Amino acid sequence: MATPNHTGASHSLFILRGIPGLEDQHIWISLPFFISYLVAVLGNSLLVFIIITERSLHEPMYFFLCMLAVADLILSTTTVPKALAIFWFHAGEISLDGCVTQIFFIHATFIAESGILLAMAFDHYVAICDPLRYTTLLSHAVIIKVGLAVVLRSFSVILPDVFLVKRLPFCHSNVLPHTYCEHMAVAKFACADIRVNVWYGLSVLLSTVMPDALLILVSYTLILNAVFHLPSQGARQKALGTCGSHLGVISMFYLPGIFTVITQRFGHHVPLHTHILLANICTLAPPMLNPIIYGVKTRQIRDCVVSTLSSQ
Repeated sequence: MATPNHTGASHSLFILRGIPGLEDQHIWISLPFFISYLVAVLGNSLLVFIIITERSLHEPMYFFLCMLAVADLILSTTTVPKALAIFWFHAGEISLDGCVTQIFFIHATFIAESGILLAMAFDHYVAICDPLRYTTLLSHAVIIKVGLAVVLRSFSVILPDVFLVKRLPFCHSNVLPHTYCEHMAVAKFACADIRVNVWYGLSVLLSTVMPDALLILVSYTLILNAVFHLPSQGARQKALGTCGSHLGVISMFYLPGIFTVITQRFGHHVPLHTHILLANICTLAPPMLNPIIYGVKTRQIRDCVVSTLSSQ
């Protein structure tokens, strides 16, 4: 393994330590990482394949779910293989360009997933609260525009992060106590003023993820209000079951991220390995659990998966 560099020159190579304080447990910690990644790749790949090839699933809800599965594949593949390389082979070296690439894809994918979840919430709202206008409001053209808007928004707001990190001189330790490169975790090791990085990162959060979460909350408040006024008990139970699974997916996405932000800002007495484990939950849990939840709770997908696997 490369040794830490403490010269005055700006570093172009960093060393990711994995989970500091738990280095002797890395082999055991790698097991849930590997299993989660395997489930995420197989589950999301199968979900994308089923939705693309099965014409009966060519509906707005499933197109949005396909987008979410692709985002999950990108998010998990950007982080987990490098973490496993650290755990298994002590291969923690990463170039500055590689580090910046990780930062870009992790944060861009996170914001894209937030936008997709908002689009899915709107889809559910229209389906339950305004079903007569569903096909008009969510035509294929509208879905394509929503998908492009999600991608363009995530790329445009995260692209400045690349330049904000690249401009920083790193003349202190080049050893990063993490399993992957995260914007503020890397910026804290710079020997320069990082207030621009801090404020820009906060502004991105306040202008994208927070409004998305609030609009999702409003959407599901209206949805639940409409559900409880349905005349049929069977219809209420079916709608509540669907809403429950969707809210579970949304909670898995936002709650670990919120806890991570809170512990980074205010949890100064929280052990460092707890910070790192929370950050990894954000990239491990949603990609692994999303295809399981939707595969189990959505009958159309479940039937298509069974039909596809049984025909092999």
